Amino acid sequence: MSRSRSLSRRDLLRWMGLGAGACLLGRRGVARALAAGGKGAGPARPNVIVILADDVGYGDVGCYGAKKIQTPSIDRLATQGIRFTDAHASAATCTPTRYSLLTGEYAWRKPGTGILSGLAKLCIEPGRTTLPALMKKAGYATGCVGKWHLGLGTGNVDYNGEVKPGPLEIGFDSCFIVPATGDRVPCVYVQDHRVVGLDPTDPIQVSYGKKVGDEPTGRERPELLKVKFSHGHDCTIVNGISRIGYMAGGKAARWVDEDMADTITRQAVQFIEKHKDGPFFLYFATHDIHVPRAPHGRFRGASGCGIRGDAAQEFDWSVGQVVDALDRLGIAENTLLIVTSDNGPVLDDGYADGAVRDAGDHKPSGPLRGGKYSNYEGGTRMPFVLRWPRRVKAGVCDALLCQIDLLASLAVLLGLPLDDDAGPDSFNVLPALLGQSARGRDHLVEQGRGLALRQGQWKFIPAATPRAGKVAKGRKAPKADEAAPKGELYNLANDLGETKDLAADQPEKVRQMAALLQDIRQKGRSRP
Repeated sequence: MSRSRSLSRRDLLRWMGLGAGACLLGRRGVARALAAGGKGAGPARPNVIVILADDVGYGDVGCYGAKKIQTPSIDRLATQGIRFTDAHASAATCTPTRYSLLTGEYAWRKPGTGILSGLAKLCIEPGRTTLPALMKKAGYATGCVGKWHLGLGTGNVDYNGEVKPGPLEIGFDSCFIVPATGDRVPCVYVQDHRVVGLDPTDPIQVSYGKKVGDEPTGRERPELLKVKFSHGHDCTIVNGISRIGYMAGGKAARWVDEDMADTITRQAVQFIEKHKDGPFFLYFATHDIHVPRAPHGRFRGASGCGIRGDAAQEFDWSVGQVVDALDRLGIAENTLLIVTSDNGPVLDDGYADGAVRDAGDHKPSGPLRGGKYSNYEGGTRMPFVLRWPRRVKAGVCDALLCQIDLLASLAVLLGLPLDDDAGPDSFNVLPALLGQSARGRDHLVEQGRGLALRQGQWKFIPAATPRAGKVAKGRKAPKADEAAPKGELYNLANDLGETKDLAADQPEKVRQMAALLQDIRQKGRSRP
């Protein structure tokens, strides 16, 4: 694949319906024309909604091949918009993906962007260019609802006072968030800078080192659990589920897991209703189907694929509520809506909830190899559906693109220049997103257990570096004069499942891709 090119000013104005003579407007004139919707000739700036699922795999969605799990809301969007078949999260785990989506920078470039605890400091520095800050600069109302997991405060945040810096300090006007994940304490919601419903006479204590308070843990009292843990997840029990980390106090503010989807979906819909006159940008990060899986009772047994499948259908319901709100308010036509996921699927992720047993013949990664945490395609290749009825025709697109590209692409859409140091790894793939080109980015670094590189149809996974004095089992120690890098090489054009390692047959391709990966790492940026 070739590297994506930016839309020229002439193409952009023609797309807006302004005509060739408008090329004399210049960059600032283009921005003003976009803001005004071309003075009636073209579309008003679209509302933008990004719905980011949690642990939903490529094969968990009907329009990507799922048979047992029913996802009618997402499938409907796919028939009305574009279904992308080679779209990726930047990483195979949640925090780094979220960091990259919002900043346009590969998370592996910045220390402190691994999977964060509920006491971690904010890993996005206030003041830098972010996706919400960009949208805000363009005059958008910006809102964040759902799972955050990017840290809060400056370290060991006190949840009894003002919880900041956080989403509001990196470009959002408002937020209603789950601070970390559902399986990590504290089990409370934060709205803007305050814990929702906190009784000041019952202050929150949180620790990831030693027990606080006298509440039982899953390790001490497993008979109290309604969901047993399989590994880890054996600390403080909240709502009959033991978590990672210890928590005391804040009882009036604690969430009920079975109500979480209803709660955050209601907040997302309320944000849309409040800003229906637009333009608005909503980042809606759901928690389904991440552990602990505790879907509302009305979804229990709905999928015929166990509790994980039920949670996937609950996620689809959340998508449907957003779509219904857009229809009810009459703003669906000019809303650019994206539905995707943060990383690949996992069955047993710390709770013995029957997900492995109940999966049956359902394949969460579909035809792909690997899943969450993996360097294989199942770790980062995601469902990615985009609908914008006013401007995007329905279809299927095979272009290589990544969620990290939203920053540069929306900047072009809105006529806003990016500073040279902003979004260092975000490519402008707007033509592909709008269905005007089959070309996306020409390479992508995928972060799993280490880094891997996609370049067109080729996938290179470097060999894990053995610890000093040790060699990976089954491998011979390399000779000092061996020039060819070690690793795996796959041609995805005819081996999507990454079953045939071609590294030994294609040493020059291995060397070339290893050199490119090293160059990307050393340069500190990859944006053209």
